[in-house]
Amino acid sequence: MNNPVRILILGTGGMANRHGEEFTAMDSVDVVAAVDLDADRLAEFQKAFDVPQGFTSLEDALEWGAFDAVSNVTPDGVHYKTTMALLAAGKHVLCEKPLATNAADAEAMAEAAAEAGVVNMVNLSYRNASALQHAAKLVADGEIGEVRHFEASYLQSWLVQPAWGEWDKESQWLWRLSTAHGSKGVLGDVGIHILDFATYVAGLPVREVSCRLATFDKAPDGKIGEYTLDANDSATMQLVLENGALGTVTATRFASGHLNDLFLRIHGTKGGLEVTWKADQSHLRTCLGANLEAAEWVEVECPEVPSIYASFVEAVRNGQSATPDFPRGAVLQRVLDAAETSASQQSISLPLDP
Repeated sequence: MNNPVRILILGTGGMANRHGEEFTAMDSVDVVAAVDLDADRLAEFQKAFDVPQGFTSLEDALEWGAFDAVSNVTPDGVHYKTTMALLAAGKHVLCEKPLATNAADAEAMAEAAAEAGVVNMVNLSYRNASALQHAAKLVADGEIGEVRHFEASYLQSWLVQPAWGEWDKESQWLWRLSTAHGSKGVLGDVGIHILDFATYVAGLPVREVSCRLATFDKAPDGKIGEYTLDANDSATMQLVLENGALGTVTATRFASGHLNDLFLRIHGTKGGLEVTWKADQSHLRTCLGANLEAAEWVEVECPEVPSIYASFVEAVRNGQSATPDFPRGAVLQRVLDAAETSASQQSISLPLDP
C-alpha cells in the first residue's frame, strides 16, 4: 500500500470545514496539521477533525515540514504570499479561488509552481459537476457545432435572507463585503466560478470583456463594526470569445429565491446545451439534431466525476498534473482584472422620463 498523503490545511475558517470533511473521508490520506493565526479557531478545527499538529504561523509549520501537500484556505488577499512560500518549500498546493487578487500575482504563482515541479490546483469546485464535464465534452466533440451565443448566471441570496447565517453579524460573511479585508466582492468570490463554468464548457478563451459592478447600501454609513461594506454585490459582464461568440455572465448576492444556483445556456450552429447546478445537484439538457426543429429539450444522464479534492490527492500520489491548475487560475484572473478596469470606465447616462 502507498504511504498516506500527508495534508496540511492552511486557514481554518468556515470553508476549511469542507476541506477537512473531504480529506479525512479519503483512504490513505492523513490531515496531519493545520495553521491559523486564531489559536481558538485552530483548536476547534483540530478537535473537529482530529488533527494532531497545530501552528499559529506558516513559518513554524514550514520549519516542522512533515507534510506533502497543502490546502490553502486563507482569505483571498493572502493567497499569493502564503502560496509562494509553500511553493518555495516544494509543497504541492490546492489553493482556494480566486488564485490571487490580481493577474500579475496569479501569473507569478503559476510560474513558481512550474519551476517547483509540484502539483498545483485551484479549487474551482463546480468542476465537480458531472453535467458540466459532460457538456464540455459534447462541445469539444462538435455536437453543437460552432459556439455562437451563451448566457450564464450565479445566483445567491444571502444578503436578503439568513439561510446560511446572519450576514450582518458573522465575520465569515462580513469580510466578503469589505475590500479592506481582502474581498474582491461577488466578482472575485463567485463571479470567477461562473466565468469558469461558461468558458470551460465553451472551450474558448475570452477576447473582450465589458463589465458593470454595483454595491448597494446595506447598513448606516456603509459600515458594520470594523467592516466597511464597499465590495461589489452584483456583477454583469458581456464577453466576446476567441471565435467571436457573444455571451453574458452575471453574479449577485441579491437573487431572491435562489440559495446557490448556477445556470448556463450555450448555443451553437448545430444545437444547444443547458447546464444547471441547484441544491447540490447538476443537470444537463440538450437540443440536438432532429430535436432542433421542434425545439425539444432532452435530459441527459452524465457519468460521475471525481471531486477536485480527490483529483488533487491522486495527482500528488502519482506525480501527475491535474486541472484546473494555476495557469487556468491566472487566465481567469486576467479576465477579472479586465472586468474591474472596464467597470471603472464612464458609462453613458440616459435622461429619465419626467
